[in-house]
Amino acid sequence: MTRPGAPELLRSVGLMADGPVRWAQPVSARGPGIYLVELPAPQPAPALDLNIVGKWLERVPGLRLDGERPSSRALLARLASLWLPDAAVVYAAATATSIGGRVAALHHHVLGDPRPHADGQWLHALRDIATARIWWAATDAAEEYLDGILDAFAAAAPAPSSLPSGLERPSGALLLPWATMRRPTGERQAHGLTGSVLPLPDVVAAPPTRVTQLAPGDADGASAEIKGTGTIRRAPSPASAPAPAAGRRAAAPRPSAPRAPAVARIPAAHRGRRDTAEPVELSPAAHARMTEELEHLTQVRRPEVVARIKAARELGDLRENSEYHAAREEQSFLEGRVQLLEQRLRRAVVLPDVPTSGIGRDGGEGDGAGGKPAKARGAGLGSRVTVELNGEEMTWTLVGTTEAKAAEGRISTASPVGAALLGARGGTEVTVRTPRGDVRYRVLSVE
Repeated sequence: MTRPGAPELLRSVGLMADGPVRWAQPVSARGPGIYLVELPAPQPAPALDLNIVGKWLERVPGLRLDGERPSSRALLARLASLWLPDAAVVYAAATATSIGGRVAALHHHVLGDPRPHADGQWLHALRDIATARIWWAATDAAEEYLDGILDAFAAAAPAPSSLPSGLERPSGALLLPWATMRRPTGERQAHGLTGSVLPLPDVVAAPPTRVTQLAPGDADGASAEIKGTGTIRRAPSPASAPAPAAGRRAAAPRPSAPRAPAVARIPAAHRGRRDTAEPVELSPAAHARMTEELEHLTQVRRPEVVARIKAARELGDLRENSEYHAAREEQSFLEGRVQLLEQRLRRAVVLPDVPTSGIGRDGGEGDGAGGKPAKARGAGLGSRVTVELNGEEMTWTLVGTTEAKAAEGRISTASPVGAALLGARGGTEVTVRTPRGDVRYRVLSVE
């Protein structure tokens, strides 16, 4: 028993199949829709090219398999373990722009490049990819119909029981076309690969510029009274110039040299500098909160939203299904939050809590280990600082920029007040410069 082919999958969700065209041939569709890559027939094992896989691994030094740097054969074996012997369709995707444009980008992609079509790049590891065909269908609801197509693909037959010799399908792997990495609802294929494409190139920061506004008529460096043929003259001031002798004409003032255009100088510290992602400073508590939230979103909330989408899709026409669109919108916000948390945790620098024992309101030292006085240390990330301003007490917790929320008493160490409080001890005063003048805070305690 084999899984349905591309035309059958498109018809199963009510779409009219167009095509096919051979691999690397242009697709004439210029609107949004679905496109599928299909081999001439199902194959018991993928015809992977070890040399291509090796070159991919060589040019992407950050590629990891289950967290470790793999060999070419280990990487090839993992790709082969996700092969479905009963399926001819090896890739399915949706686009909201141009089907023809996305298919052309897929043809021209190189394994390991982040652009123009990294999703589906596994196709380029197949030796017989030139025999593949492209099918497509135009629709404005591309992602919704792709979700239905993937459901039909997975439900057509039970999971394959026969894989190539010596291979075992990864735990939790989804029944998707071989080169499809994720579903529109957010579920990702459990392939174990990370860093499989090169990072995007850094964007060179634009040099600072300065615009000089010239008065009308000054564009050539000459003022209005001296511009032209020289017949326009400025009358000399009686106090600054002698009266001309009788019979002599007053000489016109000599034009000054044209002003050179203002050239903005780039500070030496910024020359050749590239914009890079800055690390995110987090306290241990903040790092734990973010990790816990990410785990809840991916393991609890994501399955709930996916179940809602599937249930709403069964109610009828997707274009007029308000419950379906509400669930998709919630899923979009959830995936955005997941990506934000993943990005912050990748860049996180966890700073240890600052020991502040013994820093009291009088600035004295408390007892340390063994009854000895503990040396007072200044406020740092995670410190709880109580200050006084004009007789009013305020308590703030110093946190990183990502967890700052003034309404809840958390201020960033990058803010003017937070930066001024760094290193402060009880009983000292700190000064914060503001546009309205200096503000002096008296530090009462640091905990």
